[in-house]
Formats: sequence, structure tokens, C-alpha cells
Amino acid sequence: MLPPSRVAVIIPALNEAHTIGSVVDQVRQLGCTVYVVDDNSQDDTYSMAMAAGAEVLRLPYTAGAWMAVQAGLRHASQRAEHECFITMDGDGQHEPQYIPDLIREYEREKSNTLIGSCPQRGSRSRKFAWRLFARLTGLGIVDLTSGFRLYDLKALDVLLSDEGTMLDYQDVGVLLLLRRKGLVCREHAIGMCERVCGHSRIFDSWLDVGRYMIKTFVWIFVDWLTGREQRLQEQDGHDAF
Repeated sequence: MLPPSRVAVIIPALNEAHTIGSVVDQVRQLGCTVYVVDDNSQDDTYSMAMAAGAEVLRLPYTAGAWMAVQAGLRHASQRAEHECFITMDGDGQHEPQYIPDLIREYEREKSNTLIGSCPQRGSRSRKFAWRLFARLTGLGIVDLTSGFRLYDLKALDVLLSDEGTMLDYQDVGVLLLLRRKGLVCREHAIGMCERVCGHSRIFDSWLDVGRYMIKTFVWIFVDWLTGREQRLQEQDGHDAF
């Protein structure tokens, strides 16, 4: 199995002082390098993460989970020893004990992206969104919004590209972009806990769900247009012969 020393774990955190220390400690016990991105927290998230032994980046403003993840990925990618990158939440929902499982499954499946999937955790609004977007995209992924993910170096290049920076969430848009670049995305069943603190920033209210749905529909439409253009270009190339 890939040595834990070759694995970087990126944790975006916003006001998670009550849980971040424990999460960092559990990940470090596995031998992985931990990068916490403090998304301008107003509590002791920064100091608790530092005390637990994480390397902490502190953002000057609240950028959102996806931009925080990108900042952590970009920073971690500067270390030549990292071969894969795992993102997870700092609120206690994602259990570090499943990291070795993700690494083993990643090596077995030879995928570029592996999602730690837990469909049973979903609320009614979340499951509705999952079913709708799964049907529209054909991605073959059930838990489209899980932030517990493993990316390899090829996926990392895509996520840190100009197109990757235009996204708002680490979910459907990211998976569509990776697929468009010819990369393989799979999911692996794991368990998840209830959040110790905090709440979903996407599914907190029906208004938030509405915003999320509109933005995701836009990315699905853009993906369809881009795919159509690629197919037309390929057809033109065949016709030229």
C-alpha cells in the first residue's frame, strides 16, 4: 500500500475549534501530513489545529470550502513527496479511520479520483439533488456531494487549472470537469458520523438548496455544450479524411 508519508490530507475549516484538534490528531496517527486551511475562522480553529500538529494556512477572508480546499491542494502540491491528496471535513463527520481504506481502494481501482461515499446520511433535499443530478450527468456516482475524496496527481493538475478555480463547490462541477479531461472517478462506501458542530453550507435551508441547484444546473449545461463542441470537432476531423 502507498506509504502514509506520501499522502497529504487537506482539511478546510471554518469555526471548528471544538473538533479540528481531534481530527488532526487522528490523521497524524496514521502517518499522513495534515494541512488545515483556516477559512478566516472567528474562534480558536487556527491555534487548535496548530497545537495538534497540522501545518495551517490562514486565509484573510472567508473564501468558501472549495477555494479553501484549492489553497490547501496548491500548497501541498509544492512538496515533491506527495503522490495523492485526500480532502476531508474538520467537523467530525468524516472519520480518519477510513483513510487507509480509500488508499487501498484507490490502488486497486486505478482511478484518478475516489469518493468516500455514504448515501444514507442524506436529508430529503440532499437525496433529491443527488438523484436529479445523477440522472442529468450520467456520472454514475451516488454521493455527489461528499467532500471526503482522494485525488491523484493527474486529478490535481485539473483541479488547480483555470477551469477548476471557476467552480463554487467540490461536487458535481468538479466531477464533470475531471470526466471532461478523460479522468476516472469512482466511489467507495464508508461510514460517516453526525456533525459534532456546524451544519451543511449547501443544504442548510431550501434557499441555500435553490442557489446550489441553479449553479449546478449552469455547470451541467456548460459541460453539455463543451462536450457537444468536442464531438463536433471530432466529427469534422473524421470527415476531413
